Amino acid sequence: MTPDPAAALDEDAFAALTAKIAAERPFACPQYKDACLRRRIAVRMRASGVHDYAAYAEVLDRVPGEWERLLDALTINVTRLFRNREAWESVERDVWPALFAAEGPVTAWSAGCSSGDEPVTIAVSALEWAGAHGADPTRLLVHATDIDARALALARAATFGPAAFTETPSARRARWFGGPDAGTARPEVTARLRIARRDLLLEAPPASGLGLIACRNVLIYVAREAQEAVLERFHRALAPGGFLLLGKVESLVGPARARFDVVDARERLFRRAA
Repeated sequence: MTPDPAAALDEDAFAALTAKIAAERPFACPQYKDACLRRRIAVRMRASGVHDYAAYAEVLDRVPGEWERLLDALTINVTRLFRNREAWESVERDVWPALFAAEGPVTAWSAGCSSGDEPVTIAVSALEWAGAHGADPTRLLVHATDIDARALALARAATFGPAAFTETPSARRARWFGGPDAGTARPEVTARLRIARRDLLLEAPPASGLGLIACRNVLIYVAREAQEAVLERFHRALAPGGFLLLGKVESLVGPARARFDVVDARERLFRRAA
């Protein structure tokens, strides 16, 4: 088959663009799947009225605000409170009893926390369990990290619109959220959160000896080698017997399959082998 010169040029231009993004902004393009990057970059190319990667690279240098719009597109944040409620029922059944039964702090990490729905969910779930079982809620600390600065600003505000509550029972919302639109997490929730920017593909976890890591629907966007590296970091960051919660369509890959026990296969809840 005769090589297609146009296709080769397209590949070269795509490689140049992703190298530019990785060099000039905090986004590890080489760790992400090419198909995912192409789809998201194409969104910005169409919006910018250009049709090839080289032209879009010029747009990034020329048009104010385009870098920020591109990074927003590359870090799509689709989430809500208590998303996939069955997963949190599994956490409440298996994770909190084990972690609160042990001595010391109860620590969790929402890796890729987006606009804060997941770390707030973790905090509310744990605080509810502690209150119902006579445990000390002040033992809880939830680290929340993401690469997207705008998403982190929303996470710090901890104020959510109506769409975020579609899987949250009204009684739970009334108990843990207030403000003018009853959408702001109460201080007893936000006091348990520690929010910071961190690239989980490149940087170390925010703490060690963690009891729970929740990283849902992040690994599906990254290449297999990067998935294995992240899972290795998770394994090291968890205390022996600590828990890992992945997304519904994610699974353990590589050496991690031998380093975690399955707690709830349907809900993708695993436990670090001792």
